[in-house]
Amino acid sequence: MTPRVRRLALPLLTASLLALTTAACGGGGDTSTGTAAKPGEKIKLTIGLFGDFGFKPLYEEYKKTHPDIEVVEQVTQFNDHHNNLIKRLATNAGAADIEAVEVGYISTFTAQPAKFYDLKQFGLEKRQGDYLDWKWQQGLSKGGGQLLGLGTDVGGLAMCYRKDLFKKAGLPTDRTEVAGLWPTWEQYIETGRKFAAANVAGAKFVDSPGEIFRAMVNQAPVGLYDAQDKITIDANPDVKKAWDLSNQLTQSGLTAKLAAFSPPWNTGFAKGSFATIICPAWMTGFIQEQAKDSAGKWDIATVPGGSGNSGGSHLMLPKQGKHPKEAAELIDFLTSKDNQAKVFKEEGTFPSIPSLYDDPSIQNFTKPFFGDAPIGKIYSEAAKALKPQHLGPREADVRVVIGDGLGRVEQGKQTPDQAWAQVLEDVKKIK
Repeated sequence: MTPRVRRLALPLLTASLLALTTAACGGGGDTSTGTAAKPGEKIKLTIGLFGDFGFKPLYEEYKKTHPDIEVVEQVTQFNDHHNNLIKRLATNAGAADIEAVEVGYISTFTAQPAKFYDLKQFGLEKRQGDYLDWKWQQGLSKGGGQLLGLGTDVGGLAMCYRKDLFKKAGLPTDRTEVAGLWPTWEQYIETGRKFAAANVAGAKFVDSPGEIFRAMVNQAPVGLYDAQDKITIDANPDVKKAWDLSNQLTQSGLTAKLAAFSPPWNTGFAKGSFATIICPAWMTGFIQEQAKDSAGKWDIATVPGGSGNSGGSHLMLPKQGKHPKEAAELIDFLTSKDNQAKVFKEEGTFPSIPSLYDDPSIQNFTKPFFGDAPIGKIYSEAAKALKPQHLGPREADVRVVIGDGLGRVEQGKQTPDQAWAQVLEDVKKIK
């Protein structure tokens, strides 16, 4: 299985790219549906992805009923993928027929309806009843008039932990008992202090504070933006609480100071450099890839706060594509109920179709690598308990600013108060 490096990285979006996008995008747009394929015509559809979405077996299945369709993946790193798409939309050249967009960026692209085909043109409004309501809403243009993306997955949260390291620290290892250690984030930090006091050689309690912050904010009623698209972090007590608690991890010496998806972070999985990590469903596949020799050492417990979301994507059709009808049919296939279930079982990405959550094949799904943890049940319950949050148009940029601030504290360059003051100033520059 190829590494699933597609959901955790903090998105980077430069001011120059955003200026380019803003200048190039307009409202409305034409309603053309591209060039109709001739009977028997060979068609190549490109699909732009960030990392492995687990689609390759599905393409082979699709060819059985669509022999004239060739599907070619164009895979780049998370940040490069989204930044490149911004530039390609602005210059009206270079976009794939189908583009994947992660939730941190979705509002950036749904704000440009003139750049994408409305999937309603191809009858895909029929899929609305399949989806979690909030997941469907994320794929709509502002005001809901156009359907711009169909969801692939959601990133329901859990906490993955190393049983062997917990045992060395004198902590419980049973997943139910472990979940009982941290019903709240404050208790999670207290558990971390107990772990640190045991001086387990070569291991810290958590990889870094960034995704802990993101998880806490994602559990709040209001996140980085309010419903009127105003950045709220200076007046949102839940954001400040998440900031303070995340920095407590750093100040208590509980972090391994490993930036997500850096080579040292990848190596840290195999070396057992940290005992816990925020674990959206898709992360299970990544852990299994990076820590091949650690089968049975990892397990999964519920996350402090009980639920949350980190990641998830949509598939969209840029108007640069010449065969949108065929591309829309492929999106419909890739996101179908059966195929979302298949990809979950093979790759770990959790479905965005709630009727699957009570399906016995999902409820009873386990992974031997994680000690036969009831992965399907854990992530189904997390998804059911999830309360959606409004995402603003520059969500990705705000997260980068905050992540940089947490990094400065972790690196000893600023105190938490100094870093927070700079974060507030830097966020003011985001318009």
